[in-house]
Amino acid sequence: MPAFRLEHLALNVVDPERTAAWYVEHFGLRVVRAGRDIARTTFLTTGDGAVLIELYNNNTAPVPAYALKHPLELHLAFCSDDPQADAERLLKVGAVLSEPVKTTAAGDEVVMLRDPFGLALQLVKRAKPMLG
Repeated sequence: MPAFRLEHLALNVVDPERTAAWYVEHFGLRVVRAGRDIARTTFLTTGDGAVLIELYNNNTAPVPAYALKHPLELHLAFCSDDPQADAERLLKVGAVLSEPVKTTAAGDEVVMLRDPFGLALQLVKRAKPMLG
């Protein structure tokens, strides 16, 4: 079987530009491509460029009601050296707390938030890092 590498996760959102701007400002993501297509497709990446998040608004399919989905149904997870401090900072710029910081059975610290647009976010500090 061929080896595949994850390129991106795509999310249909109401306002791709505004959503992208929030993640650029508050997570340090950067825009790799901002389309002038009708869907206003915008690709974001982390500092290491390892994975992309695609934000677009395509009226062919409905925008999911992210705010109504349980955070365990769909969330974006970001590594954090201090989930509590990062959560507090994000709460001041429009994020909403879903679940306070807790420690998992594996020893990971996690906190669940929602961005200002309703999408669930997880900030995680792994007891044993899983990525290089």
